[in-house]
Amino acid sequence: MPSSNFIDYVKIYCRSGKGGAGSMHFHRAKYLPKGGPDGGDGGKGGSIILRGNRNLWTLLHLKYQKHIMATDGGKGGDSRSFGKDGEDRVIEVPCGTVVYDGDTGEFICEVRDHNERVVLLKGGRGGLGNWHFRTATNQAPRYAQPGEPAQERNVILQLKVLADVGLVGFPNAGKSTLLSVVSAAKPEIADYPFTTLTPQLGIVSYRDGQSFCMADIPGIIEGAAEGKGLGLRFLRHIERNAVLLFMVPATAKDIAAEYHILLHELEKYNPELLTKARILAISKCDLLEDTPDAQRATRNAQLSEELGIPVVHISAVSGLGISELKDMLWVELNKEQNQVIEISHAPIDIAMREEAESDVAIEDDDEQQTIYLNEVEEEWDLNKYKGIGWDE
Repeated sequence: MPSSNFIDYVKIYCRSGKGGAGSMHFHRAKYLPKGGPDGGDGGKGGSIILRGNRNLWTLLHLKYQKHIMATDGGKGGDSRSFGKDGEDRVIEVPCGTVVYDGDTGEFICEVRDHNERVVLLKGGRGGLGNWHFRTATNQAPRYAQPGEPAQERNVILQLKVLADVGLVGFPNAGKSTLLSVVSAAKPEIADYPFTTLTPQLGIVSYRDGQSFCMADIPGIIEGAAEGKGLGLRFLRHIERNAVLLFMVPATAKDIAAEYHILLHELEKYNPELLTKARILAISKCDLLEDTPDAQRATRNAQLSEELGIPVVHISAVSGLGISELKDMLWVELNKEQNQVIEISHAPIDIAMREEAESDVAIEDDDEQQTIYLNEVEEEWDLNKYKGIGWDE
């Protein structure tokens, strides 16, 4: 999917429908001049409903739909006739969509499963007609209830992709290369930072026809939790992963130090990420001199003891350690404590997030904007175009 079509953040204004007013009416018929109250109830206002759709992978369909409003309920009529109910507005969203308040950043709800329905804003109830207020001492009530007002709020929809394994690493750590080797995904690969601009998903085949899903996010740099680089926009995509695969190139000066920097950024973003299973893959081992298997195993054991997580040396180019890495990931994924992926969604910083989105919007506008020099430097002189047939 082109990066311009991957939309995982939208802010929209939603408003439910208000309830219809009850009717104040008295029955009138021949030979029945005082038939009594028969005002009907008002109709219910439409609600704003979110529904999960597994066929959607992005929020692109909501990018230019900034206002979503349900219809109001109809007014009640005579002869105890009810007003028409307002139509609900159903918003189709991908599974894994999280909803926040657009003004405060507080978490509201999330949609996880296919066809799961969540009422975001409830429509107002219709008012009761004067028929409901008749009593022995008040046989002709001249009042009825108004309908309940509509609910409105700004909401932020964020997509957090669903995957089993999430790749975490600095730019150019070899994450996209690994994903392209172990799955059929075709992410962009190049020798410069931030080649990956949007999350990429791939299905990794395992033994006996089994498989698991792996997600690659743009590289994280130090300070990503404060908005540096692209990490702030895409760190949320690894919140649902059961296992985090950290990748540090073998050419790094201090592998343990780079691992702790990545871990610190995840902790600042959401401390609950540290509770997930972690594996460290030392990539690009083909760039080093040939190392005996016994020496490599000893080095892995020492580093694993120091960091407290499994460590494996891999090379996506030569295939070194790829099978061993798959085995380690499969073992972690099948552990009972990693089966249920539950994580609380922390409130988001509205100001920082809006600033990041505005920067992206400005970049997109710069790419698409066309400037005509005649409009900037001089006025259109139509006289010089006359006589060539276009104005006849």
